[in-house]
Amino acid sequence: MSQQQAGQYVLKFISGKYQGGEFPLEQNSEILIGRSSELDMVLVEDMVSRKHARISARSGTLEIEDFGSTNGTFVNGEKISKARLREGDRVLIGTNIIKLVHRDQVGAGNAAGMGANPQDQMPQANRTTGATLTGSIAGLIEEVPLPDLLQLFSTSRKSGVLVIRTEVDVSKIYLREGRVYYASINDDPELAPDKAFYRILSWRTGTFSLEPVSDEVFEDELDASIENLLMESMRQLDEIMALGDDVPDLSASLRINKPLEAPLRDLTPELLDTIQLVLNFGSVSRVLNRSSASDLETLQDVVYLIRNDYMTVE
Repeated sequence: MSQQQAGQYVLKFISGKYQGGEFPLEQNSEILIGRSSELDMVLVEDMVSRKHARISARSGTLEIEDFGSTNGTFVNGEKISKARLREGDRVLIGTNIIKLVHRDQVGAGNAAGMGANPQDQMPQANRTTGATLTGSIAGLIEEVPLPDLLQLFSTSRKSGVLVIRTEVDVSKIYLREGRVYYASINDDPELAPDKAFYRILSWRTGTFSLEPVSDEVFEDELDASIENLLMESMRQLDEIMALGDDVPDLSASLRINKPLEAPLRDLTPELLDTIQLVLNFGSVSRVLNRSSASDLETLQDVVYLIRNDYMTVE
């Protein structure tokens, strides 16, 4: 990143009260971050130290340095003492997630309004006035994909309930010192926590917020590491995508063909179990929920049965 380029970037807040606000980066300058009102970027919250970190643009390089803060500074989920910043990097300080973006990615209204009255637009952080920011870790999945967010929470050992909302679903991922120990979608008791987690990780739009620790007790807690959960989630999603267009939507219904001309004797016990699930429950979501197999294995069976004229999607 050249010196000329260094002045073409902004720090965009993608969580907290000032979500969407930008703090411009200038050439040959530094930004001091912390609770103290004397600093350039003032983050008023308990998890931020009085003098927390510094971002500097020197010799064509952007760097961030932690000042030995109590709760640390994280870049892309890794706790750092000093690190070079690149476009797209996400920084966690306290409850604020900040993304380094190019000015061209900033909306025209915000870019033109640097330093304008905050009551007239999304509040802007600037060197003259500083930025007093409060709020919780919240934002858009489009800005912070769930795998990245969970890795960040794992490294920073966060506890609480990550609530993800889409237009139709509300899901919860329960965290204990950075480990996922339970997950649910719409508090559905039929849905096993591992299946819920893997489905949630496939979502690409919606909002998220990290809410206080829950006192709920679950008998079937997850005990895999976040790394293993994420890897298995990505594996299942990739293989489901590879099945192609015959994969039915979760909201769809399945119907056994009548008359059934394809011979049942040609089916494995697992495929026969899937037919029984379809006869008993009908909807794709309930078939997946009630199946003892993974969503991937059950969908593989469903796709096979559709392609071989045993059932139809409605």
